[in-house]
Amino acid sequence: MTEQTQKKKPISPVLEENERYFKERIGMGTSFDIGIRKLKILDTEVYLLFLTGLCDTSFILSIVRELLFVNETDKGNGKDPFKLIENHINHQQVEKVKNLDEVVDKLLSGLVVFLVEGENEGLTVDVRSYPGRTPQEPDTEKVIRGSRDGFTENIIVNTALIRRRIRDERLRNEIMQVGERSKTDICIGYIEDVADPGLVEVVKKEIKSIDTDGLTMADKTVEEFMVKQGYNPYPLVRYTERPDVVAAHLLEGHVVIIVDTSPSVIITPTTMFHHVQHAEEYRQAPAVGTFVRWVRFLGIFASLFLLPLWFLFVLEPHLLPKPLDFIGPNELTNIPVVVQLFLAEIGIEFLRMAAIHTPTPLSTAMGLIAAALIGQIAIDVGLFVPEVILYVAISAIGSFATPSYELSIANKISKLFMLILVAIFHVPGLVVGMTIHLLFLASIKSLNTPYLWPFLPFEPIAFLKILVRSSVPGSKLRPSIVHPQNKRRTPAQ
Repeated sequence: MTEQTQKKKPISPVLEENERYFKERIGMGTSFDIGIRKLKILDTEVYLLFLTGLCDTSFILSIVRELLFVNETDKGNGKDPFKLIENHINHQQVEKVKNLDEVVDKLLSGLVVFLVEGENEGLTVDVRSYPGRTPQEPDTEKVIRGSRDGFTENIIVNTALIRRRIRDERLRNEIMQVGERSKTDICIGYIEDVADPGLVEVVKKEIKSIDTDGLTMADKTVEEFMVKQGYNPYPLVRYTERPDVVAAHLLEGHVVIIVDTSPSVIITPTTMFHHVQHAEEYRQAPAVGTFVRWVRFLGIFASLFLLPLWFLFVLEPHLLPKPLDFIGPNELTNIPVVVQLFLAEIGIEFLRMAAIHTPTPLSTAMGLIAAALIGQIAIDVGLFVPEVILYVAISAIGSFATPSYELSIANKISKLFMLILVAIFHVPGLVVGMTIHLLFLASIKSLNTPYLWPFLPFEPIAFLKILVRSSVPGSKLRPSIVHPQNKRRTPAQ
């Protein structure tokens, strides 16, 4: 840390000295978006500092208009200019600042600053108006019936969307700044009498210990500093862009992290089963929600184990019962089946990445080309056998049915690992691959939370709630894995 950031420079009563500091420190006069307006209030010099683009101009004009009106009506009354300005700023958020470093931080965050000649303190007014879009339904978390609002890149809007759903006086939104250069706003949200204080302190400690110049990738950078994931492909926190999902987790006792400039909110701690939940299950009747959940589980299972299992039957056809002996290619090919599987999986990834980068009007045409031309012609020329395309497509659909994009990619890596083991060791390879996969998941912990809870360690009631979507009146207990202070959802009688 530099000496300049360690020693706070006080505000000088001489405004020209402050102006020189701003020219040297933040490039006032060089950077066009840093503005200054010099006023005369009661024959006293007043500087109004602002950042173009992050301030609401209408509020600034209203404040200046009010001060100029007061200047005409109260001139010659001997009033203190600083007190007069403080009392006549027609805005609800006005704070005093004591040093120039704090002035710089506030100014670059979008606040306007008033400095008065002869005073060693200033006033900040929060008139921020960050550019951004309006709340809209997230593309990756759509529901048939439910709210259509979603988080945006504005941290103020995001906290307001949560407050709208939880009007509890014990909901806390603590804000801090991270990044020596970016000074990114990060908000930690929790319900004071529900969340585990130890968990809250751990999250705060991890975020405060982040030592970097900037958080250009916002929430993802925070995650990597906080949970230290390394090269583990499985997600250790849950991302969501839906305020109702965040509200539900807050009421369970989770802690959420909101990073400015990101429309995704981090939920922690989480297990693997948090990543297979979807809001649609809770927007339908419990029976329908349970059915949808089982179908989703089947798709996730297929995305992970279908290809290794089918490939094993191709290598060891005698393992198939007689009614299923039709499974497997009926003709010999020049390219080994395992190579076909890897080529098809890589082709699916090509299509996925192309769909992301292709403009929406062209994505349909790209899909038609991929399905009608590439797939069929690849079969006709003998590059793939039809069954490879079939099972790879089923596996891909299962990965698309996985609610968490991060979990689907991690499962794909595990699937390719098991395919290699099956190709080398056949039956023992599949058994060893599935065992290694299970042990690896069981060894993962996210903020001291077992990744496979409530399966490992086994908790029957909680595991039953994973399998069966229970009705809201029947869910009276909060999950024990987050160690909530108040274990019951219903208020004490």
